[in-house]
Amino acid sequence: MRLDKFLKVSRIIKRRSVAKDISDQGRILINGKKAKSSSNLNINDELEIHFGNKTLVIEVLALLETTKKEDADKMYQVLKEDYEQSFDNEA
Repeated sequence: MRLDKFLKVSRIIKRRSVAKDISDQGRILINGKKAKSSSNLNINDELEIHFGNKTLVIEVLALLETTKKEDADKMYQVLKEDYEQSFDNEA
């Protein structure tokens, strides 16, 4: 399954066009390597997704063509979720 389709079907990213843009910007890694939106995913692949101030690391558990909202989170397991802290030195 294509990376952009997986991100949409699993509801990690709501729109496929946004998933394509993020992956084509080099902000997604599959097993430690930069991925494009057309990259193929396999079960047990590890995805590292860099959002603005958040990094999400997941493991692919299932590749489903369609899914209901309540079953979407069964397609992956969150391994790590980090948030960058921004500190303002203005007082």
